[in-house]
Amino acid sequence: MVVPAGTDEAIVAGLRSGDEAVFGHLLNDWSRSMLHLARSFVATQASAEEVVQDTWLAVIQGIDDFEGRCTVRTWVYRILVNTAKKRGVRESRTVPWSSMLAEDDDGPTVEPSRFRGTDDQYPGGWVSFPAPWTTTEGEVLAGEVRTRLRDALDTLPERQRAVVTLRDVLGHTATEVCEMLGISEGNQRVLLHRGRAATRARIAPYLEAVADG
Repeated sequence: MVVPAGTDEAIVAGLRSGDEAVFGHLLNDWSRSMLHLARSFVATQASAEEVVQDTWLAVIQGIDDFEGRCTVRTWVYRILVNTAKKRGVRESRTVPWSSMLAEDDDGPTVEPSRFRGTDDQYPGGWVSFPAPWTTTEGEVLAGEVRTRLRDALDTLPERQRAVVTLRDVLGHTATEVCEMLGISEGNQRVLLHRGRAATRARIAPYLEAVADG
């Protein structure tokens, strides 16, 4: 039987056989999002790049032990998270993974009406976004927004930062995030809600100032 290219079976087979084309495809397709996630645990972009490199090395060395209990992507991201957490602790930058707020603790909040409902085509997403800019102005401002968003994410507690990065920056589903980070659905909701609230609070004044011209 021919295994379709791009399936987990094909990926695992390719990695185990040392297929450079398969590995190259994964590098091109996954490394950017892996870098974003790694950056949520460590202090610098250079550290995040090293985490990604170490992760790929661990993947190559450990692929023979992959048992298929989750998707290959989830398995790779779990390795990434563990690698990034260890490096973050060494950098004395991160809060221990076990120090998450309880689900009923007080924390920043935002009106549920700002997000799309569960029956929406894109559940959990923002209802509205800032008005579009002109092309030239938009290119400049988009860069500024990315910088301010990155700065806002950097101020979040580690778990909130990881969840918001996975959900809102990289576009993963709640189920995928729970599997990647090893957290419950309830924890994921709380962390996402509080992380979004804190991030929005930090960038809202800037966006409002831009909109007012």
